Amino acid sequence: MARRLLSVQVGRARSVSLQGRSVLSAYGKQPVAGPVCVRNLGLEGDEQADLSVHGGLSKAVYAYPAEHYPFWRTVRAQAQVAGWDDTLPPGAMGENLTVTGLLEGDAWIGDVLRFPRCELVISEPRFPCFKFEAAMGFRQSARLMAQSGYCGFYLAVRHEGALEAGEAFELIPGPRDVSIAELFAARMKR
Repeated sequence: MARRLLSVQVGRARSVSLQGRSVLSAYGKQPVAGPVCVRNLGLEGDEQADLSVHGGLSKAVYAYPAEHYPFWRTVRAQAQVAGWDDTLPPGAMGENLTVTGLLEGDAWIGDVLRFPRCELVISEPRFPCFKFEAAMGFRQSARLMAQSGYCGFYLAVRHEGALEAGEAFELIPGPRDVSIAELFAARMKR
């Protein structure tokens, strides 16, 4: 299967009301047309609200497989979430990059995603939090992410440059010691 970058999203941190309190969130990431600059700490125009769990050199960019979107639409329908029948737009999972052709079981810590104008290194899985549940619209969504393993993965920037929706990328194998799926499952069992 071809590996491709379907969409690139960025978002600014803003105050939102979640579970009756005001919190800072950059969850509302929006697709960007044209090339986006990639720097060591992330994409130009993107912010992370809580740097204790997002962002930094090892979590500069978050990628999510488009193949999981039908699952989330189905479970949102079962939970009868408002707008459940709406198509989930790219970025609905909070990701910067919506990719196809690379699932968590085939993504290994240290693998390199080589794009035409930059390189990113798979660094760790994403772990769900209460902001993910708020974005999905129902409380069991974090548990479903843990059970399904549909977590996506963080990327560190190996070579700065630019990304653009529609680009193909090559996967360059790293040491292949532990996959995103294995690390996510091990940490979620704690």
